[in-house]
Amino acid sequence: MTDDIGGQRTEIHIDRQRTAIVTGAARGIGAAVAKRLARDGLAVGVIDLSEADCVGTVDAITAGGGSALAVAADVADEAATTAAVARIATELGPPTVLVNNAGFARSADIVDMTTEQWDAVLGVNLYGAFFATRAVARHMTDAGWGRIVNVSSISAVGDAGRVGYASAKAGLLGFTKTLALELGPRGVTVNAIAPGFVVSDMTRASARRLGLGFDEFQRNAAGSIPVGRVGRPEDIAHTASFLVSPDAGFVSGQVVYVAGGPVG
Repeated sequence: MTDDIGGQRTEIHIDRQRTAIVTGAARGIGAAVAKRLARDGLAVGVIDLSEADCVGTVDAITAGGGSALAVAADVADEAATTAAVARIATELGPPTVLVNNAGFARSADIVDMTTEQWDAVLGVNLYGAFFATRAVARHMTDAGWGRIVNVSSISAVGDAGRVGYASAKAGLLGFTKTLALELGPRGVTVNAIAPGFVVSDMTRASARRLGLGFDEFQRNAAGSIPVGRVGRPEDIAHTASFLVSPDAGFVSGQVVYVAGGPVG
């Protein structure tokens, strides 16, 4: 395909069917992103802790005529993540789209947080993004084209009781901006999505921790969100769909807050 830039016709080379990888894609935001990218015409490598967990996402994609592959990997494990990317590249094609979505939180104040909790949270949220990106970036630079989206959080601006999670998500923002500088000259854009309150296992767990029913918890949250509702996984998927598209070629190093209103 071609693109008009400054009155010139510039050739942009894109695989006929691009391959995407979405981590933490068994459920929630990751599943919604994987299914949306499949509807956009991408083959999708679905990574989560077990292949069995990924069946629902893969079945939904293939039922709609898409192509998907379930691959088990703990993204905090360097060797497992590297192997997962290699398998997807072999079976679906070299990946030129990566959505680093895998993540989880451990709630504890700084005086109570253990080193094991800290390491576990940073391992998945930050190291996992590093391992997956390093493995996929080689394919992108070979192709001269790529899209990376890191799923951060509004917690990156501060989240009392979740110091590990907030630190990891803030780290992803520096990771994003630095990679945008490094990889931009090689045809790769890198952006971050920072969701606000989104219906998920994590927000359900927060409600339980506070002793609230989930419906009540959502109503309370919606009351402080300018658009008057909480987010859905599909809201994040819509944003990811744009950021990984050819149309987003001049958007890089950005943090898109998908939170129903201003943040910070």
